[in-house]
Amino acid sequence: MGFQQGLSGLNATSKNLEVIGNNIANSNTYGAKASRAEFSDMYASAMNGAGANSIGIGVALETVSQQFTQGNIASSQNPLDLAINGAGFFQVTDGKNPTMYTRNGQFKVDRDGFVVNSQGNKLMGYAADGAGTILPGQASPLQMPTAGITPSATDRIKLEMNLDARAAVTLPAAGAPIDVTDPTTYNNATSLTVFDAKGQDVALTYYFQKSATDTWNVYITANGTPLATDASGNLAPSTTIQFPANGGSPTSPVGAVTLNIPASTNAAGATTLPIGGVALNVAGATQYGSPFGVTDLSQNGYAAGQLVGIQFESNGIVTARYSNGQSKPAGQVEIATFRNPQGLQPMGGNAWARSFATGDPIVGVPGDGNLGALQSGALEESNVDMTAELVNMITAQRVYQANAQTIKTQDQVMQTLVNLR
Repeated sequence: MGFQQGLSGLNATSKNLEVIGNNIANSNTYGAKASRAEFSDMYASAMNGAGANSIGIGVALETVSQQFTQGNIASSQNPLDLAINGAGFFQVTDGKNPTMYTRNGQFKVDRDGFVVNSQGNKLMGYAADGAGTILPGQASPLQMPTAGITPSATDRIKLEMNLDARAAVTLPAAGAPIDVTDPTTYNNATSLTVFDAKGQDVALTYYFQKSATDTWNVYITANGTPLATDASGNLAPSTTIQFPANGGSPTSPVGAVTLNIPASTNAAGATTLPIGGVALNVAGATQYGSPFGVTDLSQNGYAAGQLVGIQFESNGIVTARYSNGQSKPAGQVEIATFRNPQGLQPMGGNAWARSFATGDPIVGVPGDGNLGALQSGALEESNVDMTAELVNMITAQRVYQANAQTIKTQDQVMQTLVNLR
């Protein structure tokens, strides 16, 4: 009798409804992937082989297949939220069990500076050295720096500007020294803050004095203290810039000018350290018939700073930002993909474990090869199509009812046979 077929259909359809229900339940779970119930028919074997008129004995649940299609990317306000746009999985570890893989990028920083998910598993990637150089190799738990950044003394200054060729010569009569309090003894001035080895600020002021046609003296003071003095102790030029007749790039000095900045007292009343061997680059200066203007005035020193935040780049590099405006790489996320992602074993908590069927993980940084790019401040939504799941649920319900009807019919047939007299 046909009870076996109907019973197997009820069992299979019940499992299908469970799969559909699980998909619907996880429709709002970030990084969750929909599953699909896949079935196969069953036939009873015969001693002499299959017959020409074989009738199946029902259906069986062959497998529950996960669908690793891309979910929608939703933005969030948390810079530690990460989404992979494309192929790949985040690698997380608890330090004891084998590495697990997830598409859920809801991360945070724990008390020790590790980037962890809600289960406390640590995100894996490459570390960076103290200078911010990424050290690729074996992935390990990413740990953000907790200490501040040490100061760095200035050793390079770049000065790019235009000195007005129409300006009058302002060299004081009879070689009298420049008076920084008297603007008539120089043409223009600008300033720049540099830093000593302790990260203390030193205010450098540059005074530009046209001493002759196409010739400009540059006087510099550090917190009011002259960098160069003459035999009488008066402020002397730290360099002299000479321009060609067309006012283009200077013909002198050639190369960088070395400045030795003396100790001084800054605005806060602290004594700053001497800064020696600072290279001043004025190759970008010009002398055209237009007003004085500074287009670039920069230096490479900075004060000490504290960590104020981290930012993930699209290539997985984690950039640490400091209160002094500096930033440097603190690590890089490594992601993994598989030849057969459907072979991954669900472990709960939005994570999967590798299996023999997946093959070995193919690892790399986001954006390399066929690996997806990383998007910070965003999360990947579940790829569950709610409309499709509801339609599938209605279909499964009808199939369940139909299988129940075949059992009912077989019961009526048997009852008819039993009642034969």
